[in-house]
Amino acid sequence: MNLAAEVLVLLRERGATLAVAESLTGGLVAAELTAVPGASQAVRGSVTAYATAVKRSVLGVDPRLLEERGAVDPQVAEEMARGVRRLLGADYAIATTGVAGPEPQDGKAVGTVYVAVVGPEGSTAVRPAVTGDRDGIRKGTVDAVLGLLRDTLRGAPGARPDQGRGSVEEQGDSG
Repeated sequence: MNLAAEVLVLLRERGATLAVAESLTGGLVAAELTAVPGASQAVRGSVTAYATAVKRSVLGVDPRLLEERGAVDPQVAEEMARGVRRLLGADYAIATTGVAGPEPQDGKAVGTVYVAVVGPEGSTAVRPAVTGDRDGIRKGTVDAVLGLLRDTLRGAPGARPDQGRGSVEEQGDSG
């Protein structure tokens, strides 16, 4: 079973819903989820906030945070997830932000990626070390955020949403 299918089973078992906020993945996470038959039982919708202004105006990311740290930041990922969860009325939300390349962005190196999960109990954020070319980084980010959600739903140590705001952990190579 692929990650998207596994996540959807776990959400359905809880009777929970999911919202998605994406930046560098440009809709790939939502596409992966909605490719699974029956996804509509859990997926509420998604927002592709590619532009920084959309992160601020649609998802409610703090403008000062964006100005001070840029769009590629673990707290930005968390605020994107919080915003889409609130906007779409979901139990859980996931978010992606990062630099897929080919050039660095806001002083952040290619492959710098942050993913976040926010649930009813709180939030967690992770910074995976994603390697590869642009396509590999984007695919690795999809796997990283779905894996984090799966681990959160399973209650895996280090991936629980109730462990406090903004906890950041290193992940291994994802793709």
